[in-house]
Amino acid sequence: MQKSHAPVKPAKKKSIKAKGRHQPKPAKKTATKSTPSSGPTTENGHPETSSWVGKIPHIEQGVYSDGLPYPDFNYLAFKLILKPNRFISRDSLFDFAKVIKAPAAEHGVSYNIHNYIDAPTKIREIIFIDTDDFRLYNNSFILRRRITYVNGFPEGDPEIVFKFRNADLQKTAETDVRPQIQGDYTVKFKCQVLPLKEKLGGVRILYSNNVQFPRKNVTQSDVLSFDVISEVFPALQSLKQKEGERINLVNNAIVEEVLQDICLLDFGDGLTAKANVGIWRTRGEHRPLIGEFAYQIKFKDRRELTREAMQRAEAFFLALQYSAKDWMALNATKTGIVYRLLGNPPKSNE
Repeated sequence: MQKSHAPVKPAKKKSIKAKGRHQPKPAKKTATKSTPSSGPTTENGHPETSSWVGKIPHIEQGVYSDGLPYPDFNYLAFKLILKPNRFISRDSLFDFAKVIKAPAAEHGVSYNIHNYIDAPTKIREIIFIDTDDFRLYNNSFILRRRITYVNGFPEGDPEIVFKFRNADLQKTAETDVRPQIQGDYTVKFKCQVLPLKEKLGGVRILYSNNVQFPRKNVTQSDVLSFDVISEVFPALQSLKQKEGERINLVNNAIVEEVLQDICLLDFGDGLTAKANVGIWRTRGEHRPLIGEFAYQIKFKDRRELTREAMQRAEAFFLALQYSAKDWMALNATKTGIVYRLLGNPPKSNE
């Protein structure tokens, strides 16, 4: 049974005079002409933009094998991949908040830092599972397990996350990631916004059709059997090559994630996003792998994404890249870093 996703009631616009809040200048209402990745620039060298969200194509509707229609994305997830060397303490995670100040003021994005000063730091353990030849990742699938720790001990049941992530919206929507399990699961379809691979000042889009559920909902015992995994996830059946195949821990890596909520961003018209900074490092050696600044806007229907708010969100994201230029790691994703740990890069669909 799939969990339903009730729409999140837009938050009321709160006063920004409270202590700890940054008060930006009013949003600029200048006309824009170019695409996010090229064209004229503003006085400070940042590209002028028009909103790209309205230009994302609509899905050609169809149905899965059980008659349910293809979903449309209901998350906008913005990500900056960061070099990990600056993150050496909890305080250093909050240092990235200083990078937000100028882009937010320039583009009318308000943010609340004060409410997050005492927010707990989250620790999660993450592993990725794949065939030895990375057949899942090479075909845009990602399978991982993560465990949340509180005060040094696991909290709740381990969570399984299975996703299809690709730059093709239609292909992503048509890929049915729903599992054959006993118990509930949650499907999330996201439009992920990242910088260009080769330079600052643009965006590239990946679409991610995700499902997540507690590990206990998988009742089979031999979960490292490809036969079992393709039974749990029918979308993987076409990747089977022979009976008795095994899947394993990717590059023998166990990732420790340190995650800190640092602020709430408000783009206007009820569209807000909690932002966090995280670092991935190897268990045992604590070798830093990669960092990330991320925030996402949840909505029920694209019509909630007003033109003015989306132009503000896009302009902020582009300006933030320049403000964070000394932190940035281009042409990378967190998952891709784990797959490249031993110098054996897989085919990238990201």
